[in-house]
Amino acid sequence: MKVKKLQDILYRAGITAVNGSLDLPIEAIASDSRKVVANSLFVAVKGTQVDGHRFINKAEELGAIAIVCEEFPGTLSKKVTYIKVKNSAVALGYIASNFFDNPSGKLKLVGVTGTNGKTTTVTLLFNLMESLGYKCGLLSTIQNKIHQTVIPATHTTPDAISLNMLLAEMVEAGCGYVFMEVSSHAIHQHRIAGLYFAGAVFTNLTHDHLDYHKTFKEYLQAKKRFFDDLPSGAFALVNMDDKNGRVMLQNTAAKKYGYALKNMADFKARVLESRFDSTILSIDGHQFYTMMVGTFNAYNQLAVYATARLLGQDAGEVLLKMSTLKGAAGRFEVIRSKNNITAIVDYAHTPDALENVLKTINTIRTGNEQLITVVGAGGNRDKEKRPKMARIASLLSTRVIITSDNPRDEEPQAIIDDMLEGVDVAKKMSVVAIVNRKEAIHTAVMLAQPGDIILVAGKGHETYQEIKGVKYPFDDKKVLTELFDNL
Repeated sequence: MKVKKLQDILYRAGITAVNGSLDLPIEAIASDSRKVVANSLFVAVKGTQVDGHRFINKAEELGAIAIVCEEFPGTLSKKVTYIKVKNSAVALGYIASNFFDNPSGKLKLVGVTGTNGKTTTVTLLFNLMESLGYKCGLLSTIQNKIHQTVIPATHTTPDAISLNMLLAEMVEAGCGYVFMEVSSHAIHQHRIAGLYFAGAVFTNLTHDHLDYHKTFKEYLQAKKRFFDDLPSGAFALVNMDDKNGRVMLQNTAAKKYGYALKNMADFKARVLESRFDSTILSIDGHQFYTMMVGTFNAYNQLAVYATARLLGQDAGEVLLKMSTLKGAAGRFEVIRSKNNITAIVDYAHTPDALENVLKTINTIRTGNEQLITVVGAGGNRDKEKRPKMARIASLLSTRVIITSDNPRDEEPQAIIDDMLEGVDVAKKMSVVAIVNRKEAIHTAVMLAQPGDIILVAGKGHETYQEIKGVKYPFDDKKVLTELFDNL
């Protein structure tokens, strides 16, 4: 069992007052009182839903011998040391890092942030560097990996304790590089406090998470803080075709680089040819074949190439290995029926992501086929994007079936009604609403003729549908495959 001296764990935690001895052996740390064991340090964090200060007494009853908090409780136990800090969430990051021997400093940790493309970019980076012979770690929405060992993911970015524990396990396994999605929630909630990043990548910024951040400016500032906090020895790589890319670089001490398809940048690419199963790109003057499709994936591929080059890898070797890589699960996955219907499953759940996927399909299709889009929107999330997504789908598709996504605690029909408000009057006749997602996908398949294209958007890799607090098994790819097998 790991045992660390309390005074060592508290380095850079922002202490403002102490009551009790700091010369204590700590065997575990926790920010969830239910996980407290004997000789624990409990950090009381003021979360978005629950204030950890309410559970200090419970933590003490379960064996906590040290409490980190922003406010001392009314009654202080003589058996417990209390440490007051300015911000418990920030302190937790440094405490977790110190408890696990600062694992991020022993790795080349690269964080990828942005609205779209995070999962694909980190997955490609992981697979690329593994194919080049390095042991790597992956922290993503879909899964976490320690070399080839898969660990299920519960959040885009884990909490500070879980995160440092995973990084420590990666160090123990001999990993040299770790590629990590960094969500705006994680930045705002200080889950990455105390980590040392060797590099950061910015993909793009569009409408998302305004249910949490309230305004686009706050969402932007959360992303920007990640770059503001980078050390001078790190690199900051941003998409120069996104107007917010330069914003990310404004105050960073890191070395600044850009990538682009349109504007001037350190790393450049151009789409030469695009099909449903492949794309030919020119990257820094080298012709490059990839099994990934669309301009949005060209940006992802270029970000991966640029990151690998900034990590010291050879350009030729990188492009050779990249040509064999596939994208992340549920990202523009193509399924074909026996009678030549093409179905595409994609995680697109924001207006911008949906528009990118539909524009990619429309660029490749001849124009004679139907493009049937099945799309919904998640419950208990940003409501402003619902009508926008429906409008985009109706304008860029032949037919649209609006359905349930993950309704969570909302009524599915209410979400669908919000979406229908965005449909252009001239497109009303081409849009139908079917609440049951399986029935909606089945209807799309029945409407499709040989040569037609079906896009099922919003859930991608997910294998469940969340309704009223319960996750029911549901997999868009599985549903489509079964329907195609029965044609």
